[in-house]
Parts: sequence; C-alpha cells; structure tokens
Amino acid sequence: MQDDSLDALVSNDTFFSGNLTCLQHQDGYRYSIDAVLLAHFIFPRPKEKILDLGAGCGIVSLVLAYRWPSVYLSCLEIQKNLIALIYKNRTLNNFDERLDVVEGDLVQIKKLMQAETFDRVVCNPPYGKIGSGRENPGGEQAVARHEIKATLEDVVNAAFFSLKNKGRAAFIYPASRATVLLARLKGKGLEPKRLQIVYSYPGSSAKLILVEAIKGGGEELEILPPFFVYNNPGEEYSPEMAKLYES
Repeated sequence: MQDDSLDALVSNDTFFSGNLTCLQHQDGYRYSIDAVLLAHFIFPRPKEKILDLGAGCGIVSLVLAYRWPSVYLSCLEIQKNLIALIYKNRTLNNFDERLDVVEGDLVQIKKLMQAETFDRVVCNPPYGKIGSGRENPGGEQAVARHEIKATLEDVVNAAFFSLKNKGRAAFIYPASRATVLLARLKGKGLEPKRLQIVYSYPGSSAKLILVEAIKGGGEELEILPPFFVYNNPGEEYSPEMAKLYES
C-alpha cells in the first residue's frame, strides 16, 4: 500500500522533541492546529480502541499513539494519497502493531466495520458548506474541509454506529457553528459532556470548540476554562499551546 513515489511530495514535521514524525503533502491537504488540539483533548483508558474518522495523514492518531502507548487506533480515510501517507507515518513511528488503516467512505461505515466496536471516536469534520465561503484549492483540501464526501450528519451517524454504549466521541469544530454540532449530537443520542472554547488570543472572538459526547449519556455538560492559542496577536504560541508540542 505504501508508495515510494510520494517521497518528493511530502514534508516532514516532528513533535515532542523529535520523537514523533509526521509526513504530509507539501501541496494539497495539510493539517492545522485543530488536529493537535483534538489529540490532546481526550484522556483514554489503557487498551481502549479509538476510531479516527476522516484521518487525513493520520496526525491525530499519531499523537494519540505516542501519548497513550497502550491504546489501539483505526484510521478511516477515503482519499488514496492520504492513506498512503498514513501507512508511511505508521511505519516511521513504529506503530504498525497498534494503528490500523481502513480505506473507505464513512458514509458507508456499516459496510466497513461492525457496530459498537470502539470505546472512543475522534474527528475533525469537514465544516464548509458547498457553495458557501471560500473553498480550499485542490481536491485533498476541498474534501477535508468542505462537505463534499460527507456532511456533519454523516459524521455524527458514523460515530454513533461505531461507539459502544457509553463510548465517547470527541470533535473539533468552528465556534460559529457550535449550535449545529451540539444539535446534531443530541439528536443522535450523543450527549455533550465536556466543552472547551478555543480563542486565538484574549479578547478575540471564539475560533473553535472542542466537544466530547457520550453515547447514551445524561444531560450534564462541563464547560472547561477557555484555551488561548497565542498570548497576543503576532506573538509566539501561548505556554498552554506550546506545551502540546513538548515531550
């Protein structure tokens, strides 16, 4: 499945003092801080099985595999070029025994895996409506960022199908569409339990939300302290953000 012809098309990023390597395309889809924030938002128990929906190059799963050495991960991705990157990244970081790769469409998840298999699901869903706003150039970016292959409802349905009862799903999503995400989750029986708002810097408008929901959970939502990516405009990362990249 690995394709050596990709070597000229990728850039090499390292995390955690160089202990984790992630290849991504120089052109096309490139992950953002969204993935890093999501990967640090959950706290899995030992040996839990985690599904990464729309995994891209596998960055969220790579960080989770590094931070939690006993968990098992499955990356579900539809784009073949990104799947090839996941295989490369898995091998580069010696995660072959703990990270599975599934090629397929999350809309057809019932054909790809059994119901109620996973303890957790993580996802950075596509959030741009077709025909609204500015679409990213290139097929990879467009599919990753806009609802071309799957809508938010498709993603939530896939998460619900995959999770065991009382399993947890974590999402990162634009704060401007927070009500849409929360409504979709509650409507499907995924009760939001933890929520954190992400700001660029103090005094700015909310940029993102992180939400963790429980399948069949009760109505009690914990609002976490705000998270600031920068201390001030144009400055380096805040100490909290910089810490996410440390060993």
